[in-house]
Amino acid sequence: MIITLKKTADEKEVQALIEDLESRNLQITKIVGENYDVFGLVGDTASIDERSILANPIVYNVQRVAQPYKLVNRMFHPEDTIVDVNGIKIGGKKIVVMAGPCAVESKEQIERIAGEVLEAGADMLRGGAYKPRTSPYAFQGMMTEGIMALASAREKTGLPVVTELMSADKIDEFIENVDIIQIGARNMQNFDLLKAVGKTDKPVLLKRGLANTIEEWIMAAEYIMSEGNKNVIFCERGIRTFEKYTRNTLDLSVIQIIKERTHLPIVIDPSHATGDWKLVESASLAAIAAGADGLIIEVHDDPTHAFSDGAQSLKPEKFASLINKGRAIAEVVGRTL
Repeated sequence: MIITLKKTADEKEVQALIEDLESRNLQITKIVGENYDVFGLVGDTASIDERSILANPIVYNVQRVAQPYKLVNRMFHPEDTIVDVNGIKIGGKKIVVMAGPCAVESKEQIERIAGEVLEAGADMLRGGAYKPRTSPYAFQGMMTEGIMALASAREKTGLPVVTELMSADKIDEFIENVDIIQIGARNMQNFDLLKAVGKTDKPVLLKRGLANTIEEWIMAAEYIMSEGNKNVIFCERGIRTFEKYTRNTLDLSVIQIIKERTHLPIVIDPSHATGDWKLVESASLAAIAAGADGLIIEVHDDPTHAFSDGAQSLKPEKFASLINKGRAIAEVVGRTL
């Protein structure tokens, strides 16, 4: 339930209303705006008569919320949330680009590619240290050694690091060495893991599951925020459909849906969505035009010998070309890249 207060409301009357609502075992989130203040009520509001609340002279409007998510809901938080990562703001005017290889293959490799994507215009460095693979025989990542290699690349380039967390027992390692914790598609509904990252204040990049609905995805973000972490970023990486010409099907409609229904930023992953480097540029430009707050792109300087996902990785020069074209599109829609 959402209660909109008149801006002229007396503070004593506001406090009296808060005490009345809290006596009904409701959790209250207050949002102060320029033209109005809002109470978001979390709890069992079924027995509350909104008309009796509307009778209060300081109340402008009362509205029930049909959606099961509250903290993520834009109705509770009208202003856009901007996630600050070491001074880089995700969700503002600038479209943030995260780039790097699918997997960290060596310290030298990640440092080299970090320098290349930085020169091309990337804002952050991506790279997998722990790799969830369909086959148990495929490369599983360098693990802790890979995390330390990413940290070394950050030290040399200044690029903040985003990488995937697989299990809660590694969370301390990530808090110490990583700037954005990625929750991968396979773990989108690993609720214990979501609660664990929710207990931190580290920004979380939440990828959409392989075949999950938008509401399930939003509810996963609600799990994180319900534990206290407000720094959540959605990431669309394509969903599984019957189509076989691409690795997944990129759903760009989610950009507007997420922005309408939530206040959180959204990033697009065109590499996993298409699975084909030849399609990454066009998908990226379309995402910029559609209003994405960021891109996360796989870049490798020797994709034919990449340990994983070489087919969807751009070479540095192609990535640089994408950035240049993306800047032109961003300008058209009133953003910067």
